[in-house]
This record gives sequence, structure tokens and C-alpha cells, in this order.
Amino acid sequence: MAVVKPFKGLRPPKEIVENVSCLPYDVMNSKEAAEMADGKKESLLHVTKAEIDLPEGTDVHSDIVYEKAVENFKKMQSEGWLVQDEEAKFYIYAQTMEGRTQYGIVGCAWYEDYFNEIIKKHELTRPDKEEDRMILTRYTDANIEPVFFSYKAVDEIDQIVENIVKNQEADYDFVAEDGFGHHFWTVNDAAVNKRIEELFASEVPYTYVADGHHRTAAASRIGKERAANNPNHTGDEEYNFFMTVLFPDNQLKIIDYNRVVKDLNGHSKEDFMNKIVENFVLQDMGTEIYKPASLHEFSMYIDGHWYKLNAKSNTYNDNDPLEILDVNVLSKYILDDILGIEDLRTSKRIDLVGGIRGLGELKKRVDSGEMVVAFALYPVSMDQLINIADSGNIMPPKTTWFEPKLRSGLVIHKID
Repeated sequence: MAVVKPFKGLRPPKEIVENVSCLPYDVMNSKEAAEMADGKKESLLHVTKAEIDLPEGTDVHSDIVYEKAVENFKKMQSEGWLVQDEEAKFYIYAQTMEGRTQYGIVGCAWYEDYFNEIIKKHELTRPDKEEDRMILTRYTDANIEPVFFSYKAVDEIDQIVENIVKNQEADYDFVAEDGFGHHFWTVNDAAVNKRIEELFASEVPYTYVADGHHRTAAASRIGKERAANNPNHTGDEEYNFFMTVLFPDNQLKIIDYNRVVKDLNGHSKEDFMNKIVENFVLQDMGTEIYKPASLHEFSMYIDGHWYKLNAKSNTYNDNDPLEILDVNVLSKYILDDILGIEDLRTSKRIDLVGGIRGLGELKKRVDSGEMVVAFALYPVSMDQLINIADSGNIMPPKTTWFEPKLRSGLVIHKID
């Protein structure tokens, strides 16, 4: 069963929370981060993207950047921009997007659960990206940003959350610059905190990494590292735990992740289309944007027209957690077989576009001449993600896109 515990959060005062909070470090480059933090001395970007306070061109992985992050983190605490809660507690973090709100529990996961596969993954990680977040954690002695987990919904946890949200004023409640609402409550009743911890331990056999695989791996490796280096290790130290927001699976919605390709691998358009119909039923949908409406249906944009592609039954297996995935159908029967793109991670001929940008972005990139053809996919479901993770399999890169992103800076977990 999952170990999830309360912690003493380090949080901003209500009146400056909007200035402190920011998008996660990995959704922007250094220039964009500098623009977002402009005029916001309290912004957590001065810690998560500390190169913005150093000369332009500074290597983002150099010691001076991590040292600047520590300097800025200490300043945020000394200035009172971040204040430590006195008691360990859970928190509730809700996000609103397009009229839909999802409610998560903010707590700390146990690093051992990552290695004993109680925390389940569905993506591969890159050691260099893990190491970057490990270094920042070593320097700051804190989980600066949370990771995004899910779990199979538990009625009693839902009822606890609903009761707090209905009867307690939110500590934070604001709409960020991206138009998404962010709402945050502290769980102040000791008995309720204890019950939440008990419910995870008794009713939640597994948790699932939704977003933040590299941060999860980094935090777990830090816990293991510190345990090994502490001759008086007991298992109760804060470094044994790392901060996460856990959302019930039935509240989450995965957005599509689409593909654009630079060329047709030497094929003429006619030859390309003839090869597609070997494994797909092809229908010209005209010049208006067409969005896939169901599993195993794709849309393709080429030469000013949108096409509906329905995969033939020989291309998928709905009883197999991997072969049911439309990303695999597209990769095998079009990207690889026809276009010669074998590895999405290394090919320079393909780009992956998050569905949050809309299908108009696909059209724009093809019409500009930068790309020749675009493919839109029907979104992966939470059931598919959980089935992949439970079976020990790995999804292809850039299969899932979760939105809204967790806001950083609402709460921080110190591990020292």
C-alpha cells in the first residue's frame, strides 16, 4: 500500500502568493522565465530558473546557477516570502480549467515506494535530467516543486476533500496569467490528517506518476542517497519523503499529443496516400480543422486538407495494453513503415506538439512550409495509462499531456 504523509509546508503569505507562484521549470526556456519573473522579485523562478539572475549565456547546469538558487531560496525565507508551517499537515490543491475543477491531496510520498514499484511509472527517464534536479535538491535541501501523481479514487478521501472545500475558506484562490484557476486549503484538523494518511495506507495499493517522471526519480534517488550516507538513519527523516500532489483518477483528463513531420521520406503525395490506405480508411474532410472523435481514429493535415484516418482492425489489439495505443498504431504503420521515423526521441524530422496548443498549431506549421504533414490523435485515457503502468510497460515518448500544470511555489517541502 502507498505511504503518503503530511509535512510542514514552506508557503508564501496569501497577499504575495500570485507573485511567488510560477509554472514548473521545464515548460519554459531561460528567456521566457526571465520575462515571466520580470517585476516579481518574490517569484520562485529565481530559484527554479536561477540563471535568470546571472549573465545571459550562463551554463544552466553550472555550479554558479545552483549556488544562486540557494542564495535566492534563503532570501525568500529571510524576507518572509516563504514561511514554515508549525505543524505537519496535508493540503488540498484544486485547479480549474474550462469550467472543470480537479482536487488533489498535497502530501509526501516515501522514496522506497519508487523502488518497490508501489509508485508506478509509464515513461522512461533520462539520467542527465534526473541529475539536474538531484543537484538542485542537494543544494537547497528541499523539494522545490511537487510531482503530479494519480491514484484510483477512494470515496472517503473524496468526501473529506469535499467537506473541507465546502466549509473552509481557501488559503489561496486566484486565476493565473494563463487563465487557469488555482485554489489551496490547509488541512488543520489533526484527526483528519491522520485519517487521510490511514486511507492511503489501507485503500490505495499504488500511485501513478502522471507528470514529473524525472523529478520523481531524482527525489527518490536523493532519499536513497541520504539514507545510505547517514550512519544513524532511522527512516523517519524528512529526506525519506518527497512532495507530490495526488489526484483521483476519475477527475483527470489527458490532452492529446500530436505529431508534425518535415517530409514524406522521398514519397510523392499520391504514393504516400496510397500506402496509408493499406492500413487505414481514408476520408477527405475538407479545409476545416477536423479533430479525431474516437479511439483508433486520427486526423491528418496535408496540402491544405484535413483527412480522417480510421485504423483497420489488423493494426491494433484492444486486449493488449500496448497494442491498443493509437500512438503505437501511428508509429508502426505510418511514421516507421512509410516515413522511416524509427525513434521519436532522436529523429530531427519530427516534432511533437502538445494538444493544449490546439490543432490550429498543426495547420500553421504545415502551411508555413516548415512541416509537410501533421497527425492529430485521440487522447489517451487514464485507464490506458494505468493499464500500461500496472503491466510494467512503457508508453512511447510524448504520449500524454496533462493540463493545467501544477503551479510551483504554493508549498515547498524541506528535507533537511
